Amino acid sequence: MSDWHFEVPTTGSKRLPPDPRYMEALSSQGYGFEVAIADLIDNSIDAGAKDVVVHVLRNGDELVSLLVVDDGRGMDEEALDVAMTVGGRRDYGDKSLGIFGTGLKAASLSHADSVTVISKTKRTRSVGRRWVTAHAKEGFQCDIVETGYAQDLMDRYHGRPITWQGTIIRWDGVRDFPKHGGGGQTDRYLTRMIPKLGLHLGLYLHRFLARDDFNITIAVEDVLTRTVYMDFGVESLDPFGYPVTGSAGFPRVFTADVEGVGDVPLTGHVWTPKSNLDEYRAVGTVLDKQGFYFYRNDRLVQAGGWNGYRQPEQHLALARVAVELPPDGGDAFRLTVKKAGVEASPSFASALNEAKDASGYAFKEYLDAAEATYREARKRAGVDRKPVIAPGKGLAPEVKRTVEEELPLISGEETIAIRWEKLDSDVFFAIDREERAIHLNKTYRPALLGGRRGGLTDAPMVKSLLYLLLHQIFEKEYSGPREKDNLQLWQSILLSAARTELDRMDEQ
Repeated sequence: MSDWHFEVPTTGSKRLPPDPRYMEALSSQGYGFEVAIADLIDNSIDAGAKDVVVHVLRNGDELVSLLVVDDGRGMDEEALDVAMTVGGRRDYGDKSLGIFGTGLKAASLSHADSVTVISKTKRTRSVGRRWVTAHAKEGFQCDIVETGYAQDLMDRYHGRPITWQGTIIRWDGVRDFPKHGGGGQTDRYLTRMIPKLGLHLGLYLHRFLARDDFNITIAVEDVLTRTVYMDFGVESLDPFGYPVTGSAGFPRVFTADVEGVGDVPLTGHVWTPKSNLDEYRAVGTVLDKQGFYFYRNDRLVQAGGWNGYRQPEQHLALARVAVELPPDGGDAFRLTVKKAGVEASPSFASALNEAKDASGYAFKEYLDAAEATYREARKRAGVDRKPVIAPGKGLAPEVKRTVEEELPLISGEETIAIRWEKLDSDVFFAIDREERAIHLNKTYRPALLGGRRGGLTDAPMVKSLLYLLLHQIFEKEYSGPREKDNLQLWQSILLSAARTELDRMDEQ
């Protein structure tokens, strides 16, 4: 090879269309259910919608479709074709929440076998397009929806929320919907799914929901009888909505001079200790709650996390920092395609070390103040609890969250798993130090569950009690005589109780 070429020489170009299997890759982007719905509502907000309805339709015991309906500006046929084109991008305004042009398709096909979009403007008729994953694999064939049906669907939602214009996104073949189990299974799914969806939308879109002129409603309706089973409005959940600051002098606004971007404002908050407000609890575990809350055009795109600046720890549980992303984040801030996180460059972490407020108060001093507030609250409560290894697989998320809120955690990724295993009939539990696991005897599982079907996080009461009894075993290198005697004592009593439960179950 001769001299180095600083530019790669070319001899022309050729068009290489994507393989039809690209649609299969698009549908496996890994969108969470709540994240996918939020992405659709982003489009509604961009379209100027004031009312958005997330509508779940059921036919008796079966859930059949999910729709997101808005009263935004709508689209004519040309704009709808662009919106439904894989990789198609419209011109996004400076205040738009969209950015990549893939959200509608990827979010929808990650969860449904087909997505239909019906839309109309004040001056155009109703038009519709449909992507069916199976058809798309045959060569990007997008179906044209029959005009009469498109208008009928618009008419169905006339007055709620559509008046003169709007858009309807319809999912069919939703893979999250229960396929078996009858009405009871469907009801249980809805009672879990709807509050979880409401919390997610309330948190990530809280600035919009706080406005008087914007509403999101989640409703469930029988498609044949038009009976409405559930119908409630999503409430704003401001992650900085504490009634009283946890530390005097906060919040403070810091400025970080980020290379390639310039000044980035950071608002440091200290939450009220031991808060039970939904605004505080809505974000994951104690370690998840702390850190940066990034906003882009008033949309929360990341809730918690330190983005490589430092490791999360129990004593920073009250520290939350609001960061307004600049219009052009350059290489310093990169929004993930799913708008569910921010990748920050090392230059951001470096800038934080020098960040100060207008009075010269350093960002690092703010973190010290947040930590001191937490420690002082513990001291006032007369609590000095020793750090523990966190509970892992096998315990219900709600139980793990409570443990992490009540106990300081030993740093590291190791956790204590609790699972059912086949053991000898003369033991109720066994300890595996090497795997950091508590094994429960599968023989006694039916009795403890009362005949109910088991799952990964079943028997939360028994598992929680065993975690509290046994977590210290994993925090020491060996067990002394007293500890071994306690283990034998607990083993005998729990084994007797389990056998009693099994005998009573047999008698019934």
